Amino acid sequence: MSAVAATADQAAGAVRSEATPYNEAIVRMFTVATIFWGVVGFLMGVIIAYQLAFPLLNLDLEWTTFGRLRPVHTSAVIFAFGGNALLATSLYVVQRTCRTSLFGGPALASFLFWGYQLFILLAASGYVLGISQGREYAEPEWYVDLWLTIVWVVYLVIFAGTIIQRKEAHIYVANWFYLAFIITIAMLHIGNNLALPVSFLGTDSYPVASGVQDAMTQWWYGHNAVGFFLTAGFLGMMYYFVPKRANRPVYSYRLSIVHFWALTFLYIWAGPHHLHYTALPDWAQTLGMTFSIMLWMPSWGGMINGIMTLSGAWDKLRTDPVLRFLVAAVAFYGMSTFEGPVMSIKPVNALSHYTDWTVGHVHSGALGWVAFVSFGAMYFLVPKLWKREGLYSLKLVSYHFWIATIGIVLYITAMWVSGILQGLMWRAYDSFGFLQYSFVETVEAMHPFYLIRAIGGTLFLLGSLVMVYNIIRTIRGDVSAETAEDAKIINGAMAPAE
Repeated sequence: MSAVAATADQAAGAVRSEATPYNEAIVRMFTVATIFWGVVGFLMGVIIAYQLAFPLLNLDLEWTTFGRLRPVHTSAVIFAFGGNALLATSLYVVQRTCRTSLFGGPALASFLFWGYQLFILLAASGYVLGISQGREYAEPEWYVDLWLTIVWVVYLVIFAGTIIQRKEAHIYVANWFYLAFIITIAMLHIGNNLALPVSFLGTDSYPVASGVQDAMTQWWYGHNAVGFFLTAGFLGMMYYFVPKRANRPVYSYRLSIVHFWALTFLYIWAGPHHLHYTALPDWAQTLGMTFSIMLWMPSWGGMINGIMTLSGAWDKLRTDPVLRFLVAAVAFYGMSTFEGPVMSIKPVNALSHYTDWTVGHVHSGALGWVAFVSFGAMYFLVPKLWKREGLYSLKLVSYHFWIATIGIVLYITAMWVSGILQGLMWRAYDSFGFLQYSFVETVEAMHPFYLIRAIGGTLFLLGSLVMVYNIIRTIRGDVSAETAEDAKIINGAMAPAE
């Protein structure tokens, strides 16, 4: 074990000063919000999945149509579930790795929590009422953007201020990833949402850019929102919770630094691969494809670092389902970051773009990587934050893992098959040179795969409900029969069978 790795492990919280007054109340609030919004986001995903399979479920009401509920699902999962998970874990990690309480005190932290929840509610209500900019990711209107900017600046002040006043000389690598995520998302948010309000008493606005410039701006934002919100931030989570749960130092601290700087530099250039075969200049398309392929190296460097952290502790995967969540998340991260660069290659993109293959790719990352690492972090945090000896039931954690995993497999395999079938049907020509299939025929062919996707999403939702039950019982301080039995064995009350 290198001295650097040992120092990193110590910085990750192995040595804690009991005199340090950590602000755990705010982390508890964000943890509860994460779990709540996760269930809401997964539920909305299941509803719209069944709407695609059975269009009558749109109910002929404007507020319940797929077009209104789809951005509610997207924002609930990314910004409500994922965002609260990032806020909860980053505020927990930065305090322990810096050995100091949050900068700004409880009042500023409370403003951050309630301000962020207000942003979520404003955005969701706007989507349902049909108030949005109508662009990629269905960004909320200008007044919501301004409010989020204020909240995000407060987040940056709290996080950066805590690092500045740290009592630990070393800045642990997880904080580098969290800080990159906070700063880059601020830049992306401001750049992508530059708009002129029609009036300050109305909700409508016009984007500053238009045409291909607007498309490039949207995908500069869209892909880097994935790169920094859904990748860099959650890598910060991985670099803290995997070593802590495995009780092992990071496999290679040097690799983590190379991983950080390579990922940060390369990701920002990859957005144009979403605009192949469009009016975007060909050189810009090729640039985006080239940087996307180069992303293989830092992405897999991070995956290898996370997986190899378990060196000497692989046996824990058999007995610790929380660690299983975290390691499976890293494996999904590796798979998604292999598939993404492949799909950025122009000939592959010609088949995959606009099809369900892209949907499958996105959800293998969102469900397998983002959700799984968040589940693992929540299962780790709850007993710590509520001062419990452990979770109510590890068996329920294992049930959650397998139910959710089966759901993911059903989902992404259905979308892979559906997407490739879509692409092939769209480009099929008959002997006279006419399109062989009408668009309606391709939609009809997708029905069984949409049904499988909905079933997979339902299983994922059921798994999250198992987690909710387990965490509520843990917070209450309940002890399951299995935990009581284990305690008896550990305490010597029961002798092993002869």
